[in-house]
Amino acid sequence: MKIFVTGATGFVGSAVVRELMDAGHRVLGLARNDAAAEKLKQQGIEAHRGDVTDLASLAAGARAADGVIHTAFNHDFSKWAEHCEDDRRAIEALGDTLAGSRRPLVVTSGTGLVATPGRLAAETDPPTSPVPRIASEQAADAVRSCGVNVSVVRLPPSVHGDGDHGFVPMLIGIAREKQASAYVNEGGNRWPAVHRLDAARLYRLVLEKGAAGARYHGVGDEGVAFRDIAALIGRRLDLPVISQTTEQAAAHFGWFSHFAALDAPASSAWTQKTLGWRPSQPGLIEDLERGTYF
Repeated sequence: MKIFVTGATGFVGSAVVRELMDAGHRVLGLARNDAAAEKLKQQGIEAHRGDVTDLASLAAGARAADGVIHTAFNHDFSKWAEHCEDDRRAIEALGDTLAGSRRPLVVTSGTGLVATPGRLAAETDPPTSPVPRIASEQAADAVRSCGVNVSVVRLPPSVHGDGDHGFVPMLIGIAREKQASAYVNEGGNRWPAVHRLDAARLYRLVLEKGAAGARYHGVGDEGVAFRDIAALIGRRLDLPVISQTTEQAAAHFGWFSHFAALDAPASSAWTQKTLGWRPSQPGLIEDLERGTYF
């Protein structure tokens, strides 16, 4: 199949592109500038110029493909709500183009949207968090009701691996700046995690075998205690590891304090059983111990 991939040069999207090509699919990659287009062309990938706010370019890419994997998202948290609404419009534009066909659309969401106190979040749990990122799943539901063959991949807070520029590198940067690696209260809150290569394989399986309307969890580690992450960072940077109250954490972590206190363990048992997906790459702590993050 020829698959249109948004975010094709991104951390997750580039791994998805390679996974698809290795499985024999052809890729049409969204490129927002000349540098991105050239990067794709050097890998033998057809580039499609546009970006996630250019809805006409998204529609044209979807029309030219047998399926779509949407991994692009602007992670500028200073305009988070705005970018979440951009994602809603992007999913709607892709869905409008694919409506009435069986061509698959795979979109991205997060496990952190599901609040299940006392147990692991499951794929069948609806999104309940009031955070703006819920727009992505709302958009998926909306296009599904219009006859789109849409599935959702929920990714955990940490998608790790070589080239990671997400939450763990942010934590390392904060620790260096503050000269201490901190956790909130007892630090028992848990982050699920997945390696980018395992996530890429899941996207391909959802594209090939996913059920319309289903949610799938890209979870390798069900829940890594935040204090264990902080302790490893402190040891690697030779910095003290400290506990902060909720009030102190707001000053230490700034806008990141919500994520530093997030307790959102999640399961991928149903995903693994349904698709035959098995995470095989290193877990988060093992990956950090390799030292490439430092």
